[in-house]
Amino acid sequence: MSTAATPAPGEEWRKLDKRTLLVTAAVMTGVATGAGVPTTIGLSGGMGVGRALAWVLPPALLLIVCGTGADYIRWRRTRYRIGPDRAELHTGLLLVKRRSLGRERIRTVDLTANLLLRILGLVKVRIGTGEHTGGESTLELDPVTRAEGERLRTELLGRASAASAAHPDGMLAVLDPRWIGYAPLSFLSPLLGGAAAGGVMQVSDWFGVQNEVIDWIGDQFRDTSVLMIVLLLAAAALLAGIVGSLGLWVEMWWNYRLEREPGGTLRVRRGLFTSRSVSIEERRLRGVELVEPLGVRLVGAARVDAVATGIADGDEDKHTDLKTLLPAAPKAAADEVAAQVLREPVSPTSTAGASGTSALVPHPLAARGRRLRWAVGSALVPVLILLLLGLLLASDVLLSVAAGCAVVLVPCAVALALDAYRALGHRLSGDYLVARSGTVRRSTVALQRGGVIGWTVKQSYFQRRVGLVTVTATTAAGDGAYHVRDVGEGEGLGFAAEAVPGLLEPFLER
Repeated sequence: MSTAATPAPGEEWRKLDKRTLLVTAAVMTGVATGAGVPTTIGLSGGMGVGRALAWVLPPALLLIVCGTGADYIRWRRTRYRIGPDRAELHTGLLLVKRRSLGRERIRTVDLTANLLLRILGLVKVRIGTGEHTGGESTLELDPVTRAEGERLRTELLGRASAASAAHPDGMLAVLDPRWIGYAPLSFLSPLLGGAAAGGVMQVSDWFGVQNEVIDWIGDQFRDTSVLMIVLLLAAAALLAGIVGSLGLWVEMWWNYRLEREPGGTLRVRRGLFTSRSVSIEERRLRGVELVEPLGVRLVGAARVDAVATGIADGDEDKHTDLKTLLPAAPKAAADEVAAQVLREPVSPTSTAGASGTSALVPHPLAARGRRLRWAVGSALVPVLILLLLGLLLASDVLLSVAAGCAVVLVPCAVALALDAYRALGHRLSGDYLVARSGTVRRSTVALQRGGVIGWTVKQSYFQRRVGLVTVTATTAAGDGAYHVRDVGEGEGLGFAAEAVPGLLEPFLER
């Protein structure tokens, strides 16, 4: 008679935390309340509050019971284990799913906890390989205790790193409350303002008072010109957007910390109500990207993103950007964090004049002409449309609007085009190739030369006429392709050949 081998500690099958049922019941209650309250208010006008509740409560209770019951089945049918070679997850009732990841392929172990999970001491753990193959390359444990989540993260990412012995581990950056001042300068503020205005109208429609709201706004501005009404409403929406952007920034970046852990892992922790922990192995890192949106660039700030394999924008979580290492901060601080992340004395993204850096190579004047033509042409399109409509309809108002747009848009387009040309540049900095471009969103990428797996050279008809090319470095990390735009033909090909010797030479004619 044979006896089954006893599994080693840590190899036995484990279950998710049973308190997931409390979380699901609370979420279903919130959903039922959110849908039931407007319905009850709408029905109570015709049949009274008692009968309205009698119609609404049974479906609400059924929703809560069914949702919690389904989660109970999921909890009963889900188990996982971490063996010496593989991490495994089994789940499902009618359609049973068995997923298994080799431990040597695991690259990410991220912890997330919303407010309910934090109250109960739970976290959601996502274990991934860093491959863009959807859910097949990830295991999601939702939820486990925070202690179990930290144990899994440490065990699965705790690999020794030769580089970590030569460079100290520890904190690289912590939250500076003054950084919140950069939040209203993002393009998110006007979008949130518009969403707030739309939300007011939608909620008023739910309660059947939309006409009253519109009439009230009309009464407030009865003796005001149409132009002033538009300006005041836009200012109110923008103010609401600024408040919203401040609140969103606080929720996302409160208690922010960037640290390097033993074994060569960068860890970002942040979040007020929903705490997030994102880990990036340094062996997956191929460089950094210094991003300067127009608003924050005007006040001398920038953010730092990681260029690493296996990270998509936001991945499956649409409310976060998993590759952001540092939120908008003073540019000097951003350069310092970039240098520490890359283990360099000076960041390759540092501007010209910084100690240990060289100036970016400027691009030919023909690149400036291309940007001016594109910018002015784009600005004139709405002007020409309004002018044509004004002539066809004999409308002085449209003609005046067309003239106003021309006066405002064309100078702005020219200024942006000149700024975009000044931003163009490239250089080699040690083990990194550096490329910068953009004006509304200026980006300076420092990409490891060893991480370049190919080059793409594009030359349109108009580029050929002025001797320009766009050279693109292909890599398995970050966005997958980084461009050196509108560079001189000889300069661009020489830069690519020097950056990665032997890769482009077979295709060049000397």
